[in-house]
Amino acid sequence: MSTHNMTEVLVGGAVLACAVAFGVYASQSTGLSQNRAGYELGASFRSLEGVGIGTDVRLAGVKIGTVTNVALNPETYRADTTFSVADGIQIPDDSAIVISSEGLLGGNFVEVMPGGSPFYFEPGDEVEDTQGAVSLISLLVKFVAGDSGE
Repeated sequence: MSTHNMTEVLVGGAVLACAVAFGVYASQSTGLSQNRAGYELGASFRSLEGVGIGTDVRLAGVKIGTVTNVALNPETYRADTTFSVADGIQIPDDSAIVISSEGLLGGNFVEVMPGGSPFYFEPGDEVEDTQGAVSLISLLVKFVAGDSGE
């Protein structure tokens, strides 16, 4: 085998290894290889703007799970969402679920606002207290237009 052919094989192997490493990283960061450990809860939102399958679920800024399913309810026209919560984390049954933003340029995530109840959600329960995503563009339009919300 000549030196030219050996160089082509080595470069091809390095490119292939980089492509495989990128594929593994992309599947992990997008939630395609989700860890199923934990339990699932459901919630229904008016607006899920910026949230999809694989989006982080956080409590006090710490990731405790991911969104596992999103579907439109044709009867209520709300976004029915299922999300996982890591084992060992108990959420009080009077907690609220809010779509929050990481900032002006950041993405959205699902935030758990814990309540004070001594009772906890069981696997499969539905969280009733939800707040959907707030569109920054609509807020800016209202501000510029001088709409006081009356």
